[in-house]
Amino acid sequence: MSITAAFVVLAVTWFMVLFLVLPVRLETQGDRGEIVPGTHAGAPADFKLGKRLKITTLIAVPLAGLICATIISGVISLSDIDLLERFGPKGPITEGQ
Repeated sequence: MSITAAFVVLAVTWFMVLFLVLPVRLETQGDRGEIVPGTHAGAPADFKLGKRLKITTLIAVPLAGLICATIISGVISLSDIDLLERFGPKGPITEGQ
């Protein structure tokens, strides 16, 4: 695995974790009853973006490390997940064909 591939794994993992972390413990303006004129009631009241980014990084870095370690160790390879090779155009390939 190259360094570029490791950064790609980290970036994809980081953004996936970010989209999971964003709605956690989110208080909207409608929940607090303090709707600012011109905004939607579902807008965040106190977003705390910095805290969410730190939490995302603390979760994503070890998770990406685990994914990279799995790829490097060879436990899961491309041939394990290549469905086009496993299932040919006429269905599953058997040894007798």
